[in-house]
Parts: sequence; structure tokens; C-alpha cells
Amino acid sequence: MKTIRYEKKDGIVHVIFDAPGSANTMNADFQQDMGEVATRLAAEDDLKGVILRSTKAMFFAGGDLDQLVQVRKDDAAKFFAAVEQMKAHMRAIETLGKPVVACINGPALGGGWELCLMSHHRIAVNDKRVKLGMPEVTLGLLPGAGGVVRMTRMLGLTEAFPYLMEGKQFDPAHGKSKGLVDELVDSVDDLVTRAEAWIKENPQSAQPWDRGKYRMPGGTPTSPKLAPALAIGPAMLRKKTGGCYPAPEAIMAAAVEGAQVDFDTALRIESRYFTELATGQVAKNMIGTLWHQLNAIKKGSGRPDGVERGTVSKVGILGAGMMGAGIACASSWRGLDVVLKDVDQAGAEKGKGYTDKVLGKRVKQGRMTPEKMAEIVGRIHPTADPADLAGCDLVIEAVFENRELKSKVTQETEAVIAEDAIFASNTSTLPITGLAEASSRPQQFIGLHFFSPAEKMPLVEIICGEKTSDETLARAYDFVLQIGKTPIVVRDSRGFFTSRVFGTFTMEGIAMVGEGVDPASVENAAALAGYPVGPLAVTDEVSMTLVQKIRNQTIKDMEAEGKSYTVHPGDKIVDELVEQGRPGKLDGAGFYEYPEDGPKHLWPGLRERYTTPSDQIPLQDIKDRMLFIQAIESVRCLDEGVLKDTRSGNVGSIMGIGYPPWTGGVLQFINQYGLHEFVTRADALRERYGERFAVPDSLRTRAQNNQVFLDEVPA
Repeated sequence: MKTIRYEKKDGIVHVIFDAPGSANTMNADFQQDMGEVATRLAAEDDLKGVILRSTKAMFFAGGDLDQLVQVRKDDAAKFFAAVEQMKAHMRAIETLGKPVVACINGPALGGGWELCLMSHHRIAVNDKRVKLGMPEVTLGLLPGAGGVVRMTRMLGLTEAFPYLMEGKQFDPAHGKSKGLVDELVDSVDDLVTRAEAWIKENPQSAQPWDRGKYRMPGGTPTSPKLAPALAIGPAMLRKKTGGCYPAPEAIMAAAVEGAQVDFDTALRIESRYFTELATGQVAKNMIGTLWHQLNAIKKGSGRPDGVERGTVSKVGILGAGMMGAGIACASSWRGLDVVLKDVDQAGAEKGKGYTDKVLGKRVKQGRMTPEKMAEIVGRIHPTADPADLAGCDLVIEAVFENRELKSKVTQETEAVIAEDAIFASNTSTLPITGLAEASSRPQQFIGLHFFSPAEKMPLVEIICGEKTSDETLARAYDFVLQIGKTPIVVRDSRGFFTSRVFGTFTMEGIAMVGEGVDPASVENAAALAGYPVGPLAVTDEVSMTLVQKIRNQTIKDMEAEGKSYTVHPGDKIVDELVEQGRPGKLDGAGFYEYPEDGPKHLWPGLRERYTTPSDQIPLQDIKDRMLFIQAIESVRCLDEGVLKDTRSGNVGSIMGIGYPPWTGGVLQFINQYGLHEFVTRADALRERYGERFAVPDSLRTRAQNNQVFLDEVPA
């Protein structure tokens, strides 16, 4: 066998997962090997039990996504048969009548956790770093090796749904509290000893659902207790997903349908839904971007070669507002010492208090101990004295978007930090090369664009100026990974990639309101397209005064370059609302009203002032205007070299600016739509809604040659 070692000792067979390479996966070789294991176990004369264990630090990584992403609709019958065969092997082992024990020494996710569920007894090392669960839904799939069926029969439908439909992961201690893990041990060395002891104590064993008096926890779907909730479940789910994500709906259907039939029929139902998802486009989009491209970035695809990897011990942050405080929180959370500087001590202390507030919620929820919180908060040192920045490996400036202010703090800081320290600006729009002119060491000046709230948002956009060195880029890249974020590297330009493309989304939504489209239609269409927040709501969060400041700075910079600013149709609406004292959420009034005693809602005056019944446009047009305008602008970024590769555009758009994950990102959206079809649709939008929907010539050429956007680096 290629992926499994089969060893027998004292009547107990050890099935040892030991695939070539770094991880065990359910690839074709493993499926074949499991068939051989099932056959050999059935032929054993004196079998006392079976122990599943692993030679890897990770117990089992799950399905082989490289193979899964290649499955096409034409392969459905063959794929379904292979899934059913794999389940038959697992079912044969599960129903031997002999005890089967899983020794969980490390993370067991997806197919790995399904192998554990197949076992009659699960023993895990009591370590919070051991993550268990089934995250398939986050990649557009469902657990296809019995996970849906076994989890619902172990926990009941309502208890199982968060693990299945949200991909909720958990540690062994949590698993023990829920009955998903049976025993905890202190070390890996204790796993086999306890497994052998349990086998001796339980010579005959079977799953609860294979015993005569089994009843599903919480009742079946037809029970009076569950039926009312399940009747409205699909509608609630559709409201949450907007109909863009078939996986949660398939999981609910497979679970509910499977709960009404016998176990083996339920497995077959699960296989059918799994096959439908695996052969569908959404799963391919999500796997391609959120697995393959994301992992490539985490492994250093955007990092310069030949520079030794390093870490940051002490980081300085200039500006203790919401962004600076969030970066301080994210950094201290990952074990770094933080110097948080503001114009006065009170402001710096207030910034430190933000981490107190964020972590205090976790303590109340039981997700963090008070001692751990105190340790993290204690690493933040608030100050108003620039001299306290001495000793910082990296300083991140997070002050207002004002070029003069940024220049002042740059020079003030460089006077006290070490010669080899890096200075980074958190600017979201101002070109780094221009900001670096204030620096005496521009080769060590770089852009680190965080997203708000910085402690939560997973992306950091790294921007190199003309003189930024490879060593500085490498050190910045390493820092972003060190604090648990995902870096994308882009070329210096106004707005970079994320702010530039994000702005097209918000301004397109605002422009539609100005055209007379009902604002509720705009926001609802965004939700139905898969956006987490509508363009009007997110503009309120950003604030329209900031939108104006960025626009004014852009106009000033373009005039200095001898260029003219093209007025956007949405600019007029922004100016009018600011004049009316409605700049956004912070001021309590924007596109939305923010009552103290209730949820926010769209300002009625917006519809009264701008909406005209005769100017309503098709729902699909509203959705496409948002999806297409961002994709088209991303192609321009790629053409101009602002985007260095496709993966940065896809990953950055999903993780940084909320482009719908079902698409696989801005450039994959074009791929999956079809290049020729995309150009044709964009031309129709251009004719009806304006020149900003004109596609670049490069995209027309790609469409003619059917040249999709891959991970290549443009020439």
C-alpha cells in the first residue's frame, strides 16, 4: 500500500496513515488502500480491534483538493461511484463488530474528522492547537465521506448544523464536552496505550446507529419539536446566503433527508449532494482561490527570493485611533511588544483601551481567560513621547490621510529608531513613493495597508515604493504572516489595488441612487449578489467626509501631475448628503438612520429626494453593475502592473474588500462567467450606463484567444 501501513500486534491491527509527502489526504491512492485494508480486516481470524493513527504531525488533512477541483459535470457518474466505494470501505470497517479507535495526535479536518467519526471511540491529545471539524462548506463543498450523516446522528440536526453549515472548528476539550471526543490524554505517547486498553475493555463494539434501540438526539424532522423550525429553515438560510452559495443549502437538505431514512440510504443521499457540489462551478471558484491561491501566498509567492526569513519583536504604531488601536491589538495578540504613540498620553491610553474592550468580550464569552487577556494587553505600551519608539524593529504610521502630517511623523520617528528599522505607512490611497520623499531612508520605507477593524480583517496590502528594497519587502511580508494576516504585494499607485477597486463598488451603488433607483433595491441587490454589506451601508461606515478628503487629495495630486480628474456620477450625491449633515454612521446620519433604540434603517428622505418609479432598472443589472465594475477595474490594475499576479487580485478582493467569495474573486469571476460572454455583457452595460464599463483592449484580446486569468506574472 502507498499511503497506509498495516501492522498487527497481539490481535490488534494498527492502520497507520503514512502518505508520501507532508500530509495524509483522501486521494486516489488512499481510497484504493482503504479498500485493501477493509478486505484484510474482514479476513482476519483473531482480530481484537483496530487502531487508526498517523505518522504525521497532522492526523489527517482531508480530501485531495487538487483532484476535486478537476472533476467536471461529465465525470459525475464516475465520481459518485468512487465516493460510494470509499464509503463502502469505511462502512465495512465500521461494522466489523470489533472495536475501532481513532488516536488523534494532531489536527483532523474534513475527511480526517470523518475517519474519526467512523471510529467507535475517539481519543485525542488535549491540546488547543489540535483543530477538529469539517470546514468543507467554506470551500463550497459538504463533508462527503459520511460526515453529514454521522454528525447528525451523533448530535441531532440542530446541534450538528453549526459544525456542518458554518464549518465550525473546535479543539479536543470542546469535542469532549459535546461527546464528539471520548477521551483526552496529556501526550501523544498515551494514545496507543489508552486505545489498546479500551479495545480490551470493549471486545464487541458498534456505532449507536447500528444498535437496535437507537433514537436520533433531538428527534427526527417529523417530530413536533423540530418540524416547525425546519419548515422555515430553508427560507432563513436563503436570506443569509442570497442564493449564491449552494453548499449550505445542500448540507441542510442532505441532513434533513438523511435523518428520515436508514443509515446507508442517508449515505447515498449525501453522496448525491456531494457530487452535485463537487462538479459545480462555485466549489471550483472557492477551492481555486481560497485554497490553492491563498496557500501559495502564505507560502511566500509574493516574497522576494534570497532574503532570510525573520520576525519582528517590537513594533511601534503612530496614531491610536481606531486603525492604530486595531493594529496594536492584532500585534500584541500575536506576542509582539507594541509601543502605541499618540499626540498625548490620554489618546494613547484610549487606544490601548480598545484592546481591553475587544478581548473583554472574549473573556465574557468564555473564549479567553482573564490571565491571557492581561498578558496581551500588558504588551501594549501607550506613550506620547517619540523617544519611546527606540528599539522598534518596525514602525507603522496610522495617522490621518494628510500628506504633510505623514511627512512630519516620518521624520520625527526616523530621528529615534535604529538605522535598520523599517518605516511603514498605513495609507489607503496616497502613493508610497511620494510619502517616502520625507524619509531619509526610502529603501526602508513601505506601505502596509490594513483594513478596519484591523484585529479582525485578514488581509494586509503591501505597497512598494520606487526605492523600497527587496529586504524591506521580505521583512514586511514576514511580519504580516507573523501576526496571522494574509499579505498581497502590489505596485505603488494612487489607491493601490484594494481602495481603487473598492471605490468603484461604493460609487456605483451611490450613482444608481442618483439615477433614481430605489436605495433599498441597491442594497438588496448587493446582498443577493453575495456582498457582505451593501454599498450605501459601507459608505456610511467609511464616512462620506473621508470620501471627500480622498477625492480632494486625488484632485490635488493629479493637478500637480498635469492630469484632470474625471467626475463620477456618485460625487454629486456624496456632496449633497454631507451638506445636509449626513456624512455617515459616526455622525449618526448618512444613507441610513441610526436610532438609539432600534436597528439602523435607510433614511426615508433618500427615497423621497432621489427615487423615481420610472427609473427602476432590472435586478440583474443592479447586481451586474457592481460585480462588473470591480472586475473591469481589476483588469486595468493587472494591465498597469498594479496587480502583480492573478492570485493577489482574487484573494485580495475577497479578503480585503468583500467581493463575493462564490465568484473566486474579481478575475476568477471573469473566468467562470466566460471571457467572451463577459465582454458582451460589459458592452451592454456600457451602452446603457456609461463609459466606465468599457473593457480594456487586453480583455478583448484574451476573450478572442480564450486566454483565462491564471497565476502567471504578467510581462
